[in-house]
Amino acid sequence: MLAVTYHGPRCVRVEENPEPRIQHPNDVVLRVSRAAICGSDLHLYHGYIADTRVGTIFGHEFTGVVEEVGPSVQTLQRGDRVVVPFNIACGTCFFCQRERTSACENTNPLTTIAGGIFGYSHTTGGYQGGQAERVRVPFADVGPMKIPDDLSDEDALFLSDIIPTGYQAAEMGDITPADTVAVFGCGPVGLVAQRCAWLLGARRVIAVDAIDYRLEFARRYNQAETLDFTKVPDVVSVLRDMTDGRGPDVCIEAVGLEASGSTLHGLLGKTLMLQAGSPVALNWAIQSVRRGGRVSIIGVYGPPWNLVDVGAVVNKGLTIKSGQCDVKRYMPRLVQHIRKGNIDPRALITHRVPLEAAAEMYRLFAARTDGIIKCVLIPSGAK
Repeated sequence: MLAVTYHGPRCVRVEENPEPRIQHPNDVVLRVSRAAICGSDLHLYHGYIADTRVGTIFGHEFTGVVEEVGPSVQTLQRGDRVVVPFNIACGTCFFCQRERTSACENTNPLTTIAGGIFGYSHTTGGYQGGQAERVRVPFADVGPMKIPDDLSDEDALFLSDIIPTGYQAAEMGDITPADTVAVFGCGPVGLVAQRCAWLLGARRVIAVDAIDYRLEFARRYNQAETLDFTKVPDVVSVLRDMTDGRGPDVCIEAVGLEASGSTLHGLLGKTLMLQAGSPVALNWAIQSVRRGGRVSIIGVYGPPWNLVDVGAVVNKGLTIKSGQCDVKRYMPRLVQHIRKGNIDPRALITHRVPLEAAAEMYRLFAARTDGIIKCVLIPSGAK
């Protein structure tokens, strides 16, 4: 089968790989109908996530049709259309029983840091991903959700990651109707977080980024106020000026380890990121939020340490919430938001291409050119 395969930093190839097979009675094998390139895939692509091995198949956002069913699977059968959460969960451990599926103890038992994730290096279990013609899905009675008949695969695709992730980012901010929410990052997750901040009752939403077309998308898609951090001397001071001198009530960090924008980042560049990850967006969120405010961290930080302004966290009395998204628990309510038109997943799709064009799409997405927001890969023969 064809699959997007890692060959080192900034080098992915669409090439033949072995067909996946049933390895456990609770597995299914899907014929992939849609896959997406996620912003966090770029951290792998750039070589910033440890133990990403040559030969890894990328992709943790996908839908598919069930082709093979393990003998113990009870909820799925051949021909079912499903969307699959990016995190792999057993359904029975301490964390899964508390709906914290991102922290599953049994899908990545060699570490206490994270549960299993599709296509995201051996630090998250070494599972092959879904940017491929077929993919093996473990614990098939736990993660996959049947796609309702009234939703297309493209309506459901982003329920695998970015819509639940953006919703959790907003939820972790404990937003009230009096709150001004600043969202750092206008990538797909940041855009969804902005939309969900409105859904959860925000009074104002401010989007911070430096890419013109992404800021324009935030204005058009989310009716957000926008701030280009490259056009102001100090983004923290400007955000305070926009909010009665105090700062936003809630700051959502939706950028992660490749954030740019500071002099330090420019001077140290890749050396800093390879060792620690850039803390720029996170520090801006901490420094600009009002005293006693809330910071929600949903951006990906793969390396183990960062130059984070913890002193400001303590002195300002901030509440910080973070975490990989517990996708499964959000799926039912987000289906309803899609049905009602509160969230329009397909509006985020700017590029639809054959799976074979994935390498070029990675290049465009990494360069933030051609107006790319979200790219969908379509395997040969998919409807």
